[in-house]
Amino acid sequence: MRAAVLRDGRMVVRDDVPEPTPGPGQVLVEVKACGICGSDLHFATHGADMLAASADLEGVPDIDIDLAGDVFMGHEFSAEILAAGPGTEAPAAGTLVTSVPVLISAGGAAPIVYSNTTLGGYAEKMLLSAPLLLPVPNGLSAEHAALTEPMAVGLHAVNASRVEPGETALVVGCGPVGIAIIAALRLRGVETIAASDFSPARRELAATMGAHVTLDPAEDSPFHQCKPAVVFEAVGAPGVIDDVLRRAPAGVRLVVAGVCMQPDTVHPFYAITKQINIQFVFGYDPAEFADSLRAIAEGDIDVAPMITGTVGLDGVGAAFGELAFPDRHCKVLVTP
Repeated sequence: MRAAVLRDGRMVVRDDVPEPTPGPGQVLVEVKACGICGSDLHFATHGADMLAASADLEGVPDIDIDLAGDVFMGHEFSAEILAAGPGTEAPAAGTLVTSVPVLISAGGAAPIVYSNTTLGGYAEKMLLSAPLLLPVPNGLSAEHAALTEPMAVGLHAVNASRVEPGETALVVGCGPVGIAIIAALRLRGVETIAASDFSPARRELAATMGAHVTLDPAEDSPFHQCKPAVVFEAVGAPGVIDDVLRRAPAGVRLVVAGVCMQPDTVHPFYAITKQINIQFVFGYDPAEFADSLRAIAEGDIDVAPMITGTVGLDGVGAAFGELAFPDRHCKVLVTP
């Protein structure tokens, strides 16, 4: 079986990956589409730093990965059921499904994110957990269903913000996470959505996905151009949070969705003086995942404009390089 794996910091294709066998409570699926996530790009370049940072966290299980071995990735997927494990109740073979990226086994639950052993969506086949499967409704395409996971990230951030329709929301950074937040804000019925990004292409996509106003921070601070009640930070670079605290209006709610892996510095004085509420968010819950699939399938969110490229397994390595340039792509799908 073929799979694209991370080896020595590069994505390469293996032709000798053993086909997995589903155990009780599991299904074997054929991957139809899998999105390349920014976190995958970051892990490919800074995997050692990410593992070291995770090891410092208290109350969170360590990520057990050997970077000297091949690493399987791919967590934004849709797939077709091939077979169920012994005694497993699951949708019929041939059903298109998606799932929260977690594999449950007798040994516990393993995230389908980065692993030396658990296959992800950059493979021809993989295992999924039968209790977590969501059949794809309404004839939704496999490509669009694969975007359920990233859209759930945006929905979670919006839910955490408690934004009301009459409040102005500002999204700082219009990469895939920022675009997902914009779509979720539009779904929530927020009447004024402003989006800020240096990239003209990303600003254009933000408008397509629901932003009412797009702002170029190279021309002027977005906070000079709008007065938001809620700010979503979706850049994930050092200095951005502190700049928001310095420039944002008093009483604003700041939701940090961008994942900054480098050490950063903030001035608490800015937030204290303005009584700014800061909420850090990550991931989503199963209900938000299901809500995202439903919104896409019912046409409440059109994810088609986000898909800017499609590659086979042999093209994954080149796609990782292309995605480093924000004007070229938003979401590239792998179709094994």
